[in-house]
Amino acid sequence: MLQVGELVPDFTLIDQDEKSHTLSQYRGKKVVLYFYPKDMTPGCTVQAEGMRDSMNDLEAKGIVVLGVSVDDVKSHKKFVEKHNLNFPLLADTEKTVVQAYGVWKEKSMFGKKYMGIQRDTFLIDEEGKLIQHFEKVNPLKHASQILALV
Repeated sequence: MLQVGELVPDFTLIDQDEKSHTLSQYRGKKVVLYFYPKDMTPGCTVQAEGMRDSMNDLEAKGIVVLGVSVDDVKSHKKFVEKHNLNFPLLADTEKTVVQAYGVWKEKSMFGKKYMGIQRDTFLIDEEGKLIQHFEKVNPLKHASQILALV
């Protein structure tokens, strides 16, 4: 489990436009790295739209937003276009980043167990250190929760 004040794992993933993003390229800015279960699902859509709608306020505070799921680039592209998202969605199809951040977990629905992403967010400082780990976030309130903290 990552601890506040620790350097977070660096990574490189591609976004919906096949552009490469390396976390360390954002040094000098705060980063909201949010992990979500699946493109186009109700909770994930609400969360993404909340981030989209708060982007001006987040950017005014020097914050970059990066969304991560294990969906592929094609799925991310559809999600971004359908909901006019204004930040990158990164494709972790190999599950390396979700595992490095400890959000790939056993889940349960209707008594059936399966592996999936826990909806967690990491607020990272300008030096790449963890400021806050939000666990099992509420998609409706998440963007305002981040803004209240910073």
